[in-house]
Amino acid sequence: MKRRLEDARILMYSHDTFGLGHLRRCRTIAHALVEDYRGLNVLIISGATIAGAFDYRARVDFVKVPSVIKLRDGEYTSMASHVALQETLKMRQSIIRHTAETFQPDVFIVDKEPLGLKGEVEETLTYLKARGTTLVLGMRDVMDAPHLLEAEWKKNNVLQKIDQFYDRVWVYGPPDFHDPLVGLDVPSGVRRKMEFVGFLQRSVSTLGTKSEHVPDEDYILVTTGGGGDGADLVSDVIAAFEEDSSLTQKTLIVLGPYMPAKERSQLLERASKISCLQVIEFDNKMEELIAGAKAVVAMGGYNTYCEILSFDKPALIIPRTRPREEQLIRAQRASELGLVDMLLPEESADPKQLAAALKRLPNRAPPSASNSNMRLEGLVHISHTIGEWFDDRERYTPLSIVAE
Repeated sequence: MKRRLEDARILMYSHDTFGLGHLRRCRTIAHALVEDYRGLNVLIISGATIAGAFDYRARVDFVKVPSVIKLRDGEYTSMASHVALQETLKMRQSIIRHTAETFQPDVFIVDKEPLGLKGEVEETLTYLKARGTTLVLGMRDVMDAPHLLEAEWKKNNVLQKIDQFYDRVWVYGPPDFHDPLVGLDVPSGVRRKMEFVGFLQRSVSTLGTKSEHVPDEDYILVTTGGGGDGADLVSDVIAAFEEDSSLTQKTLIVLGPYMPAKERSQLLERASKISCLQVIEFDNKMEELIAGAKAVVAMGGYNTYCEILSFDKPALIIPRTRPREEQLIRAQRASELGLVDMLLPEESADPKQLAAALKRLPNRAPPSASNSNMRLEGLVHISHTIGEWFDDRERYTPLSIVAE
């Protein structure tokens, strides 16, 4: 059963400077909402260079803003080397504001960055708040180490501006997993607006064709997400196979579309000498690859973690620890709860230690055996909340409930 909303509009913002996490999270929420509500249209503003490589449901579309990339030191630069960063940011800010003015959303959902990249969304937030749009900030379960997040946010008075602009703050995780604002002096107004909606459950997409990369035999999946900082993980995995010839488990490695060309070439050459390794650069059906895997090796970004829980896969997490500690904090907490195994990057760099962990992995109990309540309820809660908001606005047609 679906309920019909009359010309309801949701705008989403996904700054996307380093990986695919923000866009994939927005896309997941958008697809769930249009599945539940006819007449609802969702438009995603994205800076991802490959936003067009994904399939989108009817009534979900995206607007591409000029791409900016984050460097390893945490600073930013324009994807187009001939355009200055400040010029790129001005273009992005203008496109975002113009999109909001033209689309006239009922709800605006901002992913992770409260004011957008370098504050590019603040002007749009001011405009939409004045016209009565419901403003929502969506946060990952883990943002960063408190001292790093506090230093970043204090410079721009971010917590006070969250309180000023936003009507709700959704945390995409359960309250007993992690508080994204732990250790910060959070205004009481922000705390009142915070709602822990639960992890965002994933499913195998029925859009388009099936993945052509799923092996015919049992396999371990190694994924680096976007891949911009994933070369060390893949190098360590290949080194483990080079070290231990008895490690013969079929393994599918996804490098990620943002892995630098030089590192990609070197890794492909090394992997080509090991018959049980299959290496691909990118697949827009990552859910399908994880669903088919016997186990998963990953850096533990938010989306991959949700997929590991959704498909209940034994997992080994080797988190990135710089420049952000988000993946490390998430991996430590998940390991503490018995949901995953974890190796620190310095442990993963020991080929013998990683080879032993890879041998154990296929026989590890899945996350569901940990007795932890994983609560993959985020999409259901978000959909219910959106429905309540439109109820309050009397924007739907009460009798137009239709069966698919």
